[in-house]
Amino acid sequence: MATTALVDPDTGLTQAQLAARHGLRVAGERPTLVEYSRRLWAYRHFIAAYANAKLVASYSNAKLGQLWQVLTPLTNAAVYYLIFGVVLAQDKIPNFIGYLTTGLFIFNFTQSAVLAGTQSISGNLGLIRALHFPRASLPLSTTVTQFQQLLASMVVLIGIVLATGEPITLTWLMLVPALLLQAVFNAGVVLLVARMGAKASDLKQVMPFIMRTWMYGSGVLYSVSLFERLPGWATTLVQFNPLLVYIELARYALLEQPPLLNESLTQLWLVAAAWAVVGGIGGFIYFWRGEQEYGRG
Repeated sequence: MATTALVDPDTGLTQAQLAARHGLRVAGERPTLVEYSRRLWAYRHFIAAYANAKLVASYSNAKLGQLWQVLTPLTNAAVYYLIFGVVLAQDKIPNFIGYLTTGLFIFNFTQSAVLAGTQSISGNLGLIRALHFPRASLPLSTTVTQFQQLLASMVVLIGIVLATGEPITLTWLMLVPALLLQAVFNAGVVLLVARMGAKASDLKQVMPFIMRTWMYGSGVLYSVSLFERLPGWATTLVQFNPLLVYIELARYALLEQPPLLNESLTQLWLVAAAWAVVGGIGGFIYFWRGEQEYGRG
């Protein structure tokens, strides 16, 4: 009686074909952009809780605690006012104290987010290797933390503006969309530097110098009108500096100071919105494309 030999159905298949046949997938495989966004939204409560925990922990060893959220920008403002307001006598700027503190508080929002975001992946390798979750949760939580600190700073800033004689007007309402646009832009930049910092650990040493240069190019400490002395192409480039745009919008909202580089208010809003869209979406896609790399090597 003849016997029928059993043929293994997997014989001759490649590893990729075997994996597909049995429903196996690469561990840590990058999901589609839509699926990744959906997963990230599902982790929104984790992002908020993690941001709150980081905010509390960052001041846990200081005697004054979270009061330093306000004291730090105030101290910086006092130092810069001594140098630029008294020593260099910025008399041409009406309400220079309000002008200076508005620029410092708005710039500090981006600076703090970027500096912290640079290490948001490289500084959390233990968490990344232990748990599976959308890695964008970490840099986004950094942005949320800095936004919470900004809200505390805004209370102080409004107090300074009122104390320096500025009236409460309807233009103050413009501060809300300006800060929201800046927050979206910050999130995109933080995602960008988070991936770059995951690859190049030395970036955290370089980033403070980059941010300091950016500050000097954003009219934080002196009149923006000084940029009009630059060549035409350089002045145009400065006009599209995102931080300069967000600072100018905040100054217009609180101090009713018109743009100083021959820009219209409409142009400022268009540039601010464009940077939020390009920065936010671009940074998110750039970070998503490196999702499989984080925590490896």
